[in-house]
Formats: sequence, structure tokens, C-alpha cells
Amino acid sequence: MEYEILLHNLNNTQKEIGTDKGLAKIGDSIVNLIYSVAKSMYLTKINKNAAIIRTGDKVNKTILSQALKDAEMKDFAKNRGDSHDLANTVEAIVAYIWLSRKSTISEMIGIIYENLSGDITKRRMENENASLAFAELLKIFKPFLPTKKI
Repeated sequence: MEYEILLHNLNNTQKEIGTDKGLAKIGDSIVNLIYSVAKSMYLTKINKNAAIIRTGDKVNKTILSQALKDAEMKDFAKNRGDSHDLANTVEAIVAYIWLSRKSTISEMIGIIYENLSGDITKRRMENENASLAFAELLKIFKPFLPTKKI
């Protein structure tokens, strides 16, 4: 399928990709999907009862905004952006990477899953560990993104 056409009008600068609202909307769905599957797999793995756990959790903006900071990629975000803007930037980057065929959904799930740790059933621990997992994802994506800032 030729969905790369959705990238044709971008100038391929960091700021343009990171602040594109359409990319963020597409990325929102991808981010929630990859996190839900990776979290379900992780919780199933650590479950002492050996029960299968399926979640449909949305990723909160705190996790994504911290991940962007930890990956040192705030240049992609709008100037003086709040946590919602930073989360949208992560979503836009994920969509850009997927649309440009630099990573698959399966690969993204694997990266998040491999980087989850600790007791993510506790909100504080989940925020901390999930943001580290998403930061790792962003670091892997960084070489595939434009270096031109504006």
C-alpha cells in the first residue's frame, strides 16, 4: 500500500514533523496500540498466576513528554510546548517513522516490551518505566529522522 504519500508535502525538518497535527493523530493510535500490546505481553510474563493479561490502555501524556526529554529530542517539539504538545510530538514522530517504513508495528511493540521493567501495575512505576521504554524507542528512531531543525 502506498501510504507514504501522506508524507509528500513535508519539508522534512525536525520541527515540521514534530508539530504536524495530522501525524500526531495517526501516531496517537499507533502509540496506544504498541503500548497496549507490549504492556499486555509484559504483564502476562510477570504474572505469578500464569494468566494471560490483555490491556487496552492509552499512554498518558506524562509518559510521552518525559520520553521526548529523556531522548533529548525536544528540538522536534514546538517552542515552549507543554506536556500535551510534547506527547503529540512523540506521536507525530512514531507516525512519521511508520509511514516512511523505517519500523513496523511489530518492531515497535518489541522495543517497548524489551524495555519495560519493574512493577508497572503501580502508576508511578509505570510512568517511570514506560517513559524509559519510549525514550529507547525514540533513540532508535533518531538516525532515521531529519537533522535539519527548521
